[in-house]
Amino acid sequence: MSDAEYTPPAVWTWDPSNGGPFASINRPTAGAQSERELPLGEHPFQLYSLGTPNGQKVSILFEELLEAGYSGAEYDAWLINIGTGDQFGSGFVALNPNSKIPALLDRSGPQPIRLFESGAMLLHLAEKFGAFIPADAAGRAECLSWLMWQMGSAPFIGGGYGHFYHYAPVKIEYAINRYAMEVKRLFSVADNRLKETRFLAGEDYTIADMAAWPWLGNLTNGLAYGTTREFLQLHEYEAVGRWVEEIMARPAVQRGRIVNTAKMPERHSRADFDKVEEPAAG
Repeated sequence: MSDAEYTPPAVWTWDPSNGGPFASINRPTAGAQSERELPLGEHPFQLYSLGTPNGQKVSILFEELLEAGYSGAEYDAWLINIGTGDQFGSGFVALNPNSKIPALLDRSGPQPIRLFESGAMLLHLAEKFGAFIPADAAGRAECLSWLMWQMGSAPFIGGGYGHFYHYAPVKIEYAINRYAMEVKRLFSVADNRLKETRFLAGEDYTIADMAAWPWLGNLTNGLAYGTTREFLQLHEYEAVGRWVEEIMARPAVQRGRIVNTAKMPERHSRADFDKVEEPAAG
C-alpha cells in the first residue's frame, strides 16, 4: 500500500507541532536557547555526553586508553540530557555550535582545545596518545577510511532508519523501506570486510572499531529501535556478530558503554564503576 502523496509548498515553513519525541526542542535555527554553564571537573579531559552510540564511542576510547596504561587520559564525563534540551545551553553550544552530543574540552595542554563531532574526538585522542591508530601510512589510511565510513553511515542508521521505523509519529512505508535497505547494505559492507579481517582496519583493534561498534552492536544485540534485530534479520550477518561479541567482551568497552547512562550518569574516576551493579548488562 502506498503512502498518501504529499505536495511540498513553494516555501517550507516550520511547524513546531510536527510531532515526534523531540518536537518540543527541535527547531530550524542554531545557537543557544538558554543560559547554562557547563560543570568542570579536575581531570585533563571534560566530556559532555549521553550514552547513545555516538556518545559511547568516546567514553569507550577513554576507557581503552586508561586500560592500556595511559594515565593522562583521565576524564570527567558529564551527562547532557538531550530530551530536556541540555544541548542548547550556552555553555554546551560554546563547545559544540551544532548542539549535538558529545562535546569535549581538552585541557591537557597550555591552551584548552574544544572538540565536537565524535570522529574528530577519536582521531584527536588516538593521535595525542599514539594509540589505537596504525603508525604506517597504509594502515592509517585504512583506519581513517573505515572511521569516515562510519561517520557518513550513522545518519542513515539513526536519523533515517531509526527515526522512521521507531520514533516517527506516523509510519511511512517508503521511508522505512528506503532506510531499511540502506541499513542492511551497510551491514553487508561490514560483514564482507569482517570475513576478511579480524577488525575493520585489519588485524588490530582501532578507533574505527570503536566508532562502528556502538551502532552495529546495539542493533545486533537488539538494544536499539524496538524489533529491528528481527525486522532486518541481523543474525544473517555472522561476521558482524562475531566482531560484536569479541569487542563486547573487552572490559574497557563494558565500562565505556554505560558512561552517561541511567546506570552511571556521571563518571569521574575508575572507582565509580564499583558502584554499578553488573556494568556489562543491559
